[in-house]
Amino acid sequence: MTTLHLRESIGRSPLRRRSFNEGGSLITYYYSLLTILHPRRGFLLILLALAWFAISPVARSVSPAPDGGYPNFSTAEGTDALFSLTTGTDNTANGYEALHHNTTGNYNTATGVVALYSNTTGVNNTATGVSALRYNTTGSSNTANGVEALTSNTTASFNTAIGANALLSNTTGSKNTADGYSTLYYNTTGNYNTANGYYALYSNTTGYYNTANGYDALYYSTTASYNTATGYYALFRNTTGYYNTATGGSALGSNTTGHNNTANGLQALNSNTIGSGNTAEGYHALFANTGSNNTGLGYNAGSSLTTGSGNVCIGAGVGGVAGESNTTRIGNVYSSAASGRAVYVDSDNKIGTLVSSRRFKNEIKLMDKASETILALKPVTFRYKKEIEPNGAIMFGLIAEEVEKVDPDLVTRNDKGEVETVRFKNCCGKAGSNHCAAAKGNGGCHCASERAGGANPEGERTARSEQICTANSRQSSVKTRYEIRKKSLTC
Repeated sequence: MTTLHLRESIGRSPLRRRSFNEGGSLITYYYSLLTILHPRRGFLLILLALAWFAISPVARSVSPAPDGGYPNFSTAEGTDALFSLTTGTDNTANGYEALHHNTTGNYNTATGVVALYSNTTGVNNTATGVSALRYNTTGSSNTANGVEALTSNTTASFNTAIGANALLSNTTGSKNTADGYSTLYYNTTGNYNTANGYYALYSNTTGYYNTANGYDALYYSTTASYNTATGYYALFRNTTGYYNTATGGSALGSNTTGHNNTANGLQALNSNTIGSGNTAEGYHALFANTGSNNTGLGYNAGSSLTTGSGNVCIGAGVGGVAGESNTTRIGNVYSSAASGRAVYVDSDNKIGTLVSSRRFKNEIKLMDKASETILALKPVTFRYKKEIEPNGAIMFGLIAEEVEKVDPDLVTRNDKGEVETVRFKNCCGKAGSNHCAAAKGNGGCHCASERAGGANPEGERTARSEQICTANSRQSSVKTRYEIRKKSLTC
């Protein structure tokens, strides 16, 4: 039976039943009681008492009798449970030394050996399991269910730990939720973390605002913050990387210090370690990537990219090329046929089409003789470097640096101010309508695209198409093209 030092003051009835070892039989006891109550009718009442014993069932009870009904609505069962209670109210302690040191704490429930053992003034705590919330002193509104769940918690509040060893090392961290065996095991002062699953956020110590859902999710994370991992092994090796989001098995599984990454899909960004600012959407998207600021959208999109940065791969199976940077690849574009307007890209990577309507223009002036400068242009034949055009086909066109010498307004520049490509639309404009009329006798003039792609040696983006004027008669000789240019150069 539990023995509390305060129980000596608990009132008992003066009409205490005499046991056999105190002398006298049970009948003697009740006779004395009845005599006290009815001294003049004792004989009659004795007969009534004997009749009652004859018809009443045998009394059954546990031995020793259960304790309870202690002051301030508290209940204790177990050796030294609620041993130090003074004015605390509405406490329940079940187990050896459960709530042992509680003095003024209220509304606490401890079930298990030394559960809430050190609690003194903490309130609204619930501990179920051996050593659950054992070292809690003044922390409040904590819930621990499982062996040693939140056992090291001292003054922290509003934590929830469900599972053996969940939040075991937590001391002053608050508002954490751990559901699963050893979840948030090493967390000490980290706040606002949520871990659901076996060993989720296991190594976290001081990191905050992390969410891990799944087996070993964010397992190695220590001081990192603002990460979200959903899926087994998601962000598994992350240590100090922050603002990462991984959804899917092994998504961002190798990331250590990389930050601001987003991976959605099984093994998306799986190999990334220190790369940052990457976005991968789809199964194996950016799988081998270790660079930064890459985007892969689609099944296996960008899966072949490695150390490069600034790449965009859109479409299923658009894997990219290992080591390349600042390259954009879009699936099915080359094989798609369309009519309408040409697409252009400016130095800010804005994609759009050119417009000719007056409502889009200002400061409209006649060119007069300005178009004569076009005749000074010198078209050439050439082959692109292999990183631009692997097939090495012969191309016809202009050299931007030479065009710049004739008219600087006819070229575009990259973000470093270097000459990049010719503004063929402007060339066509400066050629004038008279030149177009002159060209009609040669079968007309139209724009033909030269396919190109990739990056130049300086790593800058080159024009995807270079437009030249060719005869509708499809004559392929350089001489014929040059004669057409002399009569009229227009696109």
